[in-house]
Amino acid sequence: MNSNRKTAVIEGNNQESKMNATTSSLIRWAGLSAMVAGIIYAVVVGMFHQPNILSSVTTTQWAIVHVFATAMCFLFLLGITGLYVRQAKEAGWIGLVGFLLYSLSWALTAPFTFAEVFILPLMATEAPALAEGFIGIFTSSAGESNFGVLANLWTLTGFLYMFGGLLFGIATFRAGILPRRASGLLAAGSVLSLLAALLPLEHQPKVAVPVGIALAWLGYALWSERREQASILPRS
Repeated sequence: MNSNRKTAVIEGNNQESKMNATTSSLIRWAGLSAMVAGIIYAVVVGMFHQPNILSSVTTTQWAIVHVFATAMCFLFLLGITGLYVRQAKEAGWIGLVGFLLYSLSWALTAPFTFAEVFILPLMATEAPALAEGFIGIFTSSAGESNFGVLANLWTLTGFLYMFGGLLFGIATFRAGILPRRASGLLAAGSVLSLLAALLPLEHQPKVAVPVGIALAWLGYALWSERREQASILPRS
């Protein structure tokens, strides 16, 4: 009986160790996803996104930037999930609300970036007036075509991005597990996104840079932390 109990305990410990190792590995990859997405957001989107005007839509640069931006949205969803799971208990209800709002903002952004790659260039060629109306969703300018529902949805996405990033940054700062300077930059950068409307069209994408740096920083911290933990796990 004692032998059987010992065997059961050993097997239980082994299973728990394997589950912990798997969880650690998933969170580590989530950190890498956040890091890559943050770099894309800061560099590709922040520095190379062209003005939201009709002449930009059919260029190769526009297509490349928005292909990266579409992939970035999904990488952010995975990365933010890992950041939240790592500090769920310490982040409290503010962290949960921030996580949900911020994740929803990126989930809603993905279809728009997809449309900018595969639909908008065709519209610009075949129906320029319709394309101008679609671009007006992002510039808050009225065109001949009315995209009222989509325009309202994009406005909602902006509020989710700002408040979700602010709350998630504050919760991460208070949790004290991941770098506080990075979480403070995330909170501040999310609020500073309001300044985009005051900037010329060619400079508006640059408001993405602080948020991108913050999320890449947090992702690196999570990835490197889990890598160090994985290196000391016992080998079976």
